[in-house]
Amino acid sequence: MAKAFASQGDMSEKNISFTEVGEGLYAFTAEGDPNSGVIIGDDSVMIVEAQATPRLANKVIECVRSVTDKPISHLVLTHYHAVRVLGASAFGAENIIMSDTARSMVVERGQEDWDSEFQRFPRLFEGHESIPGLTWPTTTFSDAMTVYLGNRRVDIRHLGRAHTAGDAVIHVPDQNVMFTGDIVEYHSACYCGDGHFADWGQTLDRIKAYDVDAIAPGRGDALLGKEMVNAAIENTRDFVASTYRPAARVAARGGSLKEAWDAVREACDPKFKDYAIYEHCLPFNVARAYDEARGIDTPRIWTAQRDLDMWDALQA
Repeated sequence: MAKAFASQGDMSEKNISFTEVGEGLYAFTAEGDPNSGVIIGDDSVMIVEAQATPRLANKVIECVRSVTDKPISHLVLTHYHAVRVLGASAFGAENIIMSDTARSMVVERGQEDWDSEFQRFPRLFEGHESIPGLTWPTTTFSDAMTVYLGNRRVDIRHLGRAHTAGDAVIHVPDQNVMFTGDIVEYHSACYCGDGHFADWGQTLDRIKAYDVDAIAPGRGDALLGKEMVNAAIENTRDFVASTYRPAARVAARGGSLKEAWDAVREACDPKFKDYAIYEHCLPFNVARAYDEARGIDTPRIWTAQRDLDMWDALQA
């Protein structure tokens, strides 16, 4: 490799924020690192996203314990990516929830994704030796399910493909707040390496139709108020479209992956180069956009070796 992935050199500690996004609802954010969500019910707590390791999950638990001593009963994982799920054991939740499709992706590519992400972004796997293995749900759903934390209703929905094929969102009706996982980001690059560009905009439309008052996004600051929510949704839409269109034009004329990379950089750098994890995401985003434009509907599995081969091709 001519040079390392941008994320391999990203070792700086991030500042954690714990923001109330509704009554008894919190967003754990860390300057573009993976976010988690907290939903406090009458007798217990639901966590959204587990972080990459039990050690990092304990940072979420510390924040939870600053506002409630209720037990953590439920953990919802919006998709299968290692940085979202491998810290699950720390929470001790009896109920671990994923979509059917997300679980099937753990079966199909969970270990490969773990190996790939560990190589790409070592800082996010602080304390990796404490990971007991792949995370498996105790409960799955196809399109929708509802959990009651006492009187607090929590709706978990699969609204369509976007960041992955099995993305879930979590809506708390009594506060009209949503936890979107990586379907929506705020001043952070979208990771599209396992995404579905053609579907992503329609899934954003379905989120927008909820007209929520706040969103805890996958990365970046909590989105408070409809104006900030809608701006983030439209910015995410622009990021995804601005990545796909140039790659699709190159693919249509039989151009190379390297040509697609150059075209996407020309379109996206002026708008997004200062976003968190932009350089980390870009090569994977371009590779997936180029594949989808050539008719590959199911994202190819990223392995540690495929990562290196793709990166070498882009440096040629």
